[in-house]
Amino acid sequence: MTTTVDVIVLGTGSAAQNVAYSCRAAGWSVTVVDSRPFGGTCMLRGCDPKKVLVGVSDLVDWSRRMQSKGISAPGLSLNWPDLIRFKRTFTDSVPEGTERSFAGAGITMQHGRAHFVDRTTVQVGYETIAGRYVVIATGARHASLGIPGEELLTTSTQFMELDNLAPRIVFVGGGYIAFEFAHIAERAGARVQILHRGARPLKKFDPDLVSQLVQATRDLGVEVHLNTAVTAIERRGDHVLVHAQTGVQEHTIEADLVVHAAGRVPEIDDLDLEEAGIERQKDGVPVNAYLQSVTNPAVYAAGDAVASGGFPLTPVAGMQGDIVARNLLEGNRHIPNYTGVPSVVFTTPPLARVGLSEEAARSQGLHFRTHREDTSGWYSSRRVALPHTGSKVLVEEGTDHLLGAHLLGLHAEEVINLFALAIRAGLRASDLKTMVYAYPTSASDVSYMV
Repeated sequence: MTTTVDVIVLGTGSAAQNVAYSCRAAGWSVTVVDSRPFGGTCMLRGCDPKKVLVGVSDLVDWSRRMQSKGISAPGLSLNWPDLIRFKRTFTDSVPEGTERSFAGAGITMQHGRAHFVDRTTVQVGYETIAGRYVVIATGARHASLGIPGEELLTTSTQFMELDNLAPRIVFVGGGYIAFEFAHIAERAGARVQILHRGARPLKKFDPDLVSQLVQATRDLGVEVHLNTAVTAIERRGDHVLVHAQTGVQEHTIEADLVVHAAGRVPEIDDLDLEEAGIERQKDGVPVNAYLQSVTNPAVYAAGDAVASGGFPLTPVAGMQGDIVARNLLEGNRHIPNYTGVPSVVFTTPPLARVGLSEEAARSQGLHFRTHREDTSGWYSSRRVALPHTGSKVLVEEGTDHLLGAHLLGLHAEEVINLFALAIRAGLRASDLKTMVYAYPTSASDVSYMV
């Protein structure tokens, strides 16, 4: 027996929820499908629980930095089991709450992994569901590394569920997960190493500020190994051996836990997209300006499932979900605006960016001036004892428009939103420079950065 609805939404994260609730509010029949606990990556295993861990880690680091500067008691310590219990107060209720909310809105639900059987029909277990439209918002999974012993890797999801933290941890990769979790784990008392196969970690961020962050990470006690490729992982008794290669030199690292931090890919491999005539690429489903599949007009995509969809960020996914819903309900009239979308690495200090990098601006033939500042000696850094901070702001010649901003420092994750607003609204650097800010605040530094 086949159930027929107006729209099938694959996934229950930010993008999926925006589509489901909007379409249901307009009177459409909606079914959501997810094989994972309902709620999506951000609320359950991504940004929200991660920020809980980061908040406690920041507090520990701040107390240690301020020793002999007004703090005389021993520095705070991070108790991992207590931290995870606190984290679970945010995540444990999400699946049930999400399902209750869906039910209250009249949205039907299916637990299980969907796969297409024709252009707008999916099968979930023994259930067959046909829709006028299908929205793919299935999120992402950890990329396959293709190395022996890959099954011994711990995912970031599993890392945030550990009841106890291993004493020796290796992170494979040099992206967000590696640096954010390395900062947390080191402050929780683990000995931490990061192995990154390239010469430059965090490639989407400004290389000069990344270099400062790498130094801050090393000063913390984390060993950061660049140009180091992991070739195999093997279990040896109660520990794990990580085999790696740096140039022609091979070496082995003994660890208690090895964490996958080498990137994520869209979780679309097992959807049988070919049965629906949906073209796919390595980085997702190709879509037109309206987020509609280029080969099946009854199918839309949002979030991590979108090929070349900008940064894989929760706010972007939410925006895309809203755009998809409006296009389903009103016809293809709306397109996403990716101008001025900021991104943050939640280390201590945090690293943030918005707009163009110097490399990207040059490749577009733009003429601009770069304001580069080492802010380590500024009052805002000295008063909290942060030795590695900086900024870089790109301003277009002639127009005085902001092209990009890159920050490393206290409250960078908040201050970057001022630059994002300026870029999105087309404000000039002079507008930020002459703004009267509350002082002393991190935002008041902006006038000196431009």
